[in-house]
Order: sequence, then structure tokens, then C-alpha cells
Amino acid sequence: MQNNSIISLKGVDIFQQDNLVLADVHLDVRPGEWVYLIGKVGSGKSSLIKVISAELDIFNGEAYVAGYNLRRLKNKEVPFLRRKIGVVFQDFRLLTDRTVRDNLVFVLKATGWKNEKAINDRIREVMERVGMMHSLNRMPHELSGGEQQRIVIARAILNEPDIILADEPTGNLDPETSADLMKIFRDLNRRGKTILMATHDYQLIEKYKAKTLLCADLKLSNPDREQLELDFSELVDKKK
Repeated sequence: MQNNSIISLKGVDIFQQDNLVLADVHLDVRPGEWVYLIGKVGSGKSSLIKVISAELDIFNGEAYVAGYNLRRLKNKEVPFLRRKIGVVFQDFRLLTDRTVRDNLVFVLKATGWKNEKAINDRIREVMERVGMMHSLNRMPHELSGGEQQRIVIARAILNEPDIILADEPTGNLDPETSADLMKIFRDLNRRGKTILMATHDYQLIEKYKAKTLLCADLKLSNPDREQLELDFSELVDKKK
């Protein structure tokens, strides 16, 4: 891996099943950087995130994430890579048959935690960070969308990952709740976490400015302001 990048892709083609969604991808993300991914539905944003988290295989080019070579990644190494990555999903993916606390316990035990005191201390720490200590014993369905997303962020940072991948984390939330969540992401970024976020929310990008990359026409590019505004205007028109 060159230039101390925490994510480095060079000449990578990305497929979703048999369909090419992004070609000849070059991506360089430094430790502690915040990067937005924008683009229409089906443009490759989610697939790119899945490549970085080793959910999708790649077959050409060079790809390094958190020190791991994705082209040579062995199955036994995947869990160790994923401990360095926290993923925040738009659809939450919480286990609906157990409490918030048990959701977090499940993740910690699945990643090798055994000491009950250490588990309890870590859960308390992340829940305080997202402002949800009062909801430890509630079921996911008892929480609002914004509250569930806070739990998802807590889950994502349990193992102190170096990278946070967020796939439309505010997509189903109202503007006020979205702004509150962005403050959590901003705090994580200030603590040194690398943030790669796919989003359609132009207002948030304007408020929390950062490097912005566009997925369009099978390419990942760095758009100028005119391209950025055009892309978002088209997205808004399609939603009407």
C-alpha cells in the first residue's frame, strides 16, 4: 500500500453479480479523511462499499484496505479485516428478536470478546457516545428510525474500527434527526476515524463539507461543483 492510504484501489473493476457497475476505479483515502460517495441508484456506490468490506470479490487491479491486500485476502483473514471496519446500513439490520444490549453482546462475542465486565464496559461506552444508554433493554421495534440508527452506529464502533463505511445512513430520516446523526459522525471523524459515506442528501454535504466523489457512467470521478449540483438536481426530480 502506497502513500500511507488506509483505502487504496487502482484499476479495479467492480461487478454486482455479472453486471459491471464501476470500471477502472482509482480511489485513495487517507487515515482520518471524510469522503462522500454520490450517484444515482444502481451507479455502484453500495457495490464499492461492499468491495471495501470484502463482501464482493475483485479480479483485477490493486486493492488495499487497512493494510490488507484484497486480491490475496484469505477467508481466515476476513474477520480480522472487518474488525477494522464498521458498517452503518440504511436499513439498520438489527436482530429483531433480542434487546439492544443483546444485539451488541452478540457482535462482541462473535468477534472474540469473552470477559463479561469488558463487554459491559464497552457497551456502556459506545451507548453513551451515541446518547442511547437509556435504551439498552428495549427491543429494536420500540425505537424510532433515528434511535435505531444510533444503535447501528454504536454497533459499528464496538471494536474501535479505523474505517466507518456508511451506506445512506440518513436516507429514511427527517432532516433534524439526520443532522443529529451527522454530529455523531463528525465526532467520530474528529477522533481519527476514516469516514466513507454514500448519500443522496445534498444539504448535509453542503453543511458538512468534505471530499465528494461521483459514481456515474461506470466511472468514479471527482466532480466539479456544476456536476455535483446537476447530479443532485436530477436525483431530486426523480423523487418527485
